[in-house]
Amino acid sequence: MNSTTSQTDSAVSVRNIYKNYGDVEALRDMSLEFPRGQLTSLLGPSGCGKTTLLKIVAGLLPANSGQVLINGQPVSGPGPDRAFVFQDFALLPWASVLRNVAFGLELRKVPKSEREAIAEKYIANVGLKGFENSYPHELSGGMRQRVGLARALSVNAQVLLMDEPFSAVDEQTRRKFQEDLLGLVKNENKTFIFVTHSIEEAVYVSDQIAILLPRPSRVSEVIRPTGFRHKSVDSIRRDPEYLDIVDRIWASLRTYVQ
Repeated sequence: MNSTTSQTDSAVSVRNIYKNYGDVEALRDMSLEFPRGQLTSLLGPSGCGKTTLLKIVAGLLPANSGQVLINGQPVSGPGPDRAFVFQDFALLPWASVLRNVAFGLELRKVPKSEREAIAEKYIANVGLKGFENSYPHELSGGMRQRVGLARALSVNAQVLLMDEPFSAVDEQTRRKFQEDLLGLVKNENKTFIFVTHSIEEAVYVSDQIAILLPRPSRVSEVIRPTGFRHKSVDSIRRDPEYLDIVDRIWASLRTYVQ
C-alpha cells in the first residue's frame, strides 16, 4: 500500500540529496519524508546507499548537495536531537553497563545522580536490570546490543538512527528484539530510521518502508503496511497482507540480487 507523507507531519525531511565518493555517485536526488513518531525502514540491495543516507541524516557525513531538515531545521552536523545505534555495539570496553548507558548524558554534563537514574530506567526498559555493574566482555552479543539501544534512548533524542542493529545476533534474539522494537515505537513517541537487509524484518517492524535502488541510489517506492499494524506481535507474520507485501518487495528487488 503506497502513501505520501506531508512535510508538516515529518520529523525528518531529506530533500534532493546528492552524494559522491570521488567518481562514484552514491545518492542521486534522494528525497524522502520520515513521519513523526513512526518507524521507517530503508531497504534495498547491498551497496544501495542505506548507511550513507543514515549517516547524512545523523550529520556524520556531508552531502554534496541537497538538504536534511530535523523538525524544520537544517542539519549541519551531529546534534542532541538524534542518536545512533551502531551495528557493532560501539561500547566502551572499560566501562560498566551503567556508565556506557549514561555516557551520552555524561558528555552533556548531566549531574552524576541524575544521569545514573535515567540510565537505570532504560537499562530496565531493555531487559538488563541486574547487569548495571557488568562489563561488555561479560555480556552476550544480544545483551551488548541492548546496552547500545539503552544508551541511545537515555539521551532522549527525538530521532533514533539504527544501522542494522540486529544483524549480529542469532535468529531467536533477533525476533525478540523486533518485538521489543515494536513496543518502543509505540511507547517512546520517537521517530525511528531503521536500516535492514531483511525484507521480512522491514515489513514486520515498519510503519513505512522506503525501497532504494542500486547505486546511484534513489527511492524506488514507499510502502505503508497499515492493515496489520494494530494486531498482536504474534499475529503479524501470519497476516495475509504481511505475506503479500513481503512477496511483492522480493519480486521488485530480486532482479538486483547477484
